[in-house]
Amino acid sequence: MNTRRSALQHVALALALAWFPSAASLAQDKTPAIDGYDPVAYFTEKRPVQGMSTISHDWDDRRYLFSSAKHRDLFAANPDRYEPQFGGLCAGAVSHGKKVKADPKIWRIVDGKLYVFSVQMKSEEAFATAAAVANTKWKDIK
Repeated sequence: MNTRRSALQHVALALALAWFPSAASLAQDKTPAIDGYDPVAYFTEKRPVQGMSTISHDWDDRRYLFSSAKHRDLFAANPDRYEPQFGGLCAGAVSHGKKVKADPKIWRIVDGKLYVFSVQMKSEEAFATAAAVANTKWKDIK
């Protein structure tokens, strides 16, 4: 009887392992970068556009979502052009040596690069200054 129970337990374990997602598929369950907004849309549509979970691309340990396959393909061909600076952290906080989650609805393109912020700035110049200072501090807090 114990032998039969042991055999059934082995079968049950094998079936459970077959049903449980593999480590590779678990790695794909990443939280979308920039809250799921399409990074290419900031450039092409001049506004934040929510991406779709069915159109994604993994880059630099982050999963980016896109509103269209065309945007995904543009990103995949040149991710350095479209990815948000500082991994999508708030550029204003980075300029003060801190890591703070950004609000992807507060953004600017400065010198052809996408920066997201956690708070509105008083002027376009303030956004540009924060981005410039953040670029000098990023390597120290990365």
